Amino acid sequence: MPFDLENAFYAEEDIPEKFRLKKFALNRQYLLNGEILTYDKGTEVYSPLRIKERSKIKLVMVGEYPELSRKEALDSLKAALDSYKGGTGEWAKMRVGDRISCVQDFISKIKNIREEFALLEMWEIAKPYPSCLDEFDRTVRYIEDTITSLQNLDKKSSGIISVENFVAQVRRTPLGIVLCMGPFNYPLNETFAMLIPALIMGNSVIVKPPRYGALCLSLFMPAFACSFPKGTINFINGDGEGIIGPIIKSGEVNALGFIGSTQVAKLLINQHPHGNRLRTILGLEAKNPAFILSDADLEKASKECVKGALEFNGQRCTALKHIWVDEKITEKFLQIFCNEVDSLKCGMPWEEGVTVTPLPEKNKVEWLGELVEDAVTKGARIINKNGGKSSGNLYYPTVLYPVTSDMKIYHVEQFGPVIPVSSFADIDELKDYLFTSDYGQQASIFSTSAAKAIPLLDILVHQVSRVNLNSQCRRGPDEFPFTGRKDSAEGTLSVYDALRAFSIRSLAVANEDGRALFFDALKENTSDFLWI
Repeated sequence: MPFDLENAFYAEEDIPEKFRLKKFALNRQYLLNGEILTYDKGTEVYSPLRIKERSKIKLVMVGEYPELSRKEALDSLKAALDSYKGGTGEWAKMRVGDRISCVQDFISKIKNIREEFALLEMWEIAKPYPSCLDEFDRTVRYIEDTITSLQNLDKKSSGIISVENFVAQVRRTPLGIVLCMGPFNYPLNETFAMLIPALIMGNSVIVKPPRYGALCLSLFMPAFACSFPKGTINFINGDGEGIIGPIIKSGEVNALGFIGSTQVAKLLINQHPHGNRLRTILGLEAKNPAFILSDADLEKASKECVKGALEFNGQRCTALKHIWVDEKITEKFLQIFCNEVDSLKCGMPWEEGVTVTPLPEKNKVEWLGELVEDAVTKGARIINKNGGKSSGNLYYPTVLYPVTSDMKIYHVEQFGPVIPVSSFADIDELKDYLFTSDYGQQASIFSTSAAKAIPLLDILVHQVSRVNLNSQCRRGPDEFPFTGRKDSAEGTLSVYDALRAFSIRSLAVANEDGRALFFDALKENTSDFLWI
């Protein structure tokens, strides 16, 4: 066992000084109409990282986020509407170059909070500290790449199109009011992957941060307040039903960017009174499988599957959540795989090389325990040495085999460090699993033979969005489309696609009778739309 599970938590004085929890200035604050306000009622946020005090384990309060009411929610909607003004507001009318300048100013303001963000995120969701730094850096790169992509897009749009006897100019224009709701596991990167494209395309945006991760996102509010016109972006916190319901029910939201569960997505969408007017960009559950074919390099496949299944506790939508192994090599693969699992370092997120850390979600350990118990009751075994053990909210990685269709974990997304493994005799056996699955984000194939891999590849491309060859599932590079089939996604995100997702093509067109007016308007160069 790579660490003492019972003594995984630290006494406060034993935590390295660099990683000790500090007092942060932003508490119970929200961004409304260009101002950072403080609310009188808040929800206490407790860290998943407990502290030992004598013989007891103590909860640590990180801070509070504001528990806003319906009134503040509707105030944020009004601020966004007043900012947008039906497309005639300052931000919506602004030319692309000027919007880009605002975003560049924002980047310059946030670069000095990198370490502060990483420390707060680490304490808030127990993500390993190097991964917190990486999330920040990747997000900054994403914003910079978005700027470059928009510059290229705008350059293409600046020309005049001539078709038959028509001339036209086509540009992308904003949709209106955008509501963004990101997930807790990547509260910065996943939220900004929707927020920044929506913002830079001229929309006015309302952001509802996730319950876990709300505090670290609040660090960015001062930069947003300084870099953008008031009302262009608003941050609200509180009970989702109490503050998001009234905004959606108003019918004023034009686009919803949401990453979370299908259940919540349906609840939100069904509350909109004009469903046909609501554009949705959704990232939902995934149950990404890995398929280990009989000729796979088992050492490499095992290492890649362990990383894919257990990075940040498997709390990634792109994590490998079900492993299928050809029955001819199952025993050999599992021996190598379990050795890899049991060699992982588990512990606190500031420890060097740590992979598995405490789980932030309330009752998550109990939920995982129930899945394991259900599988064991129905014939599966825990096959790695320390599987099934836990201490507080730290759950040791658990490998289950053989997992069959009558077990809950066969069907549900576990979103944690429990790995179901099944065996198969031939590819035909996998068709029923693939065809009946509710999920279709990604899959991985491990093989050294194109002849063996191709038949499965040709099935998978019709069941999932992305097939990874001899590697784990992942989102990046951000230039690649990120989407899914079935219940896993709606719409596509990438540096390129997100700009289109949060905008619409508008065009000014003239035939022979309107040609003179068209070119006169171009010469005037006073239009916000028709110009070169």
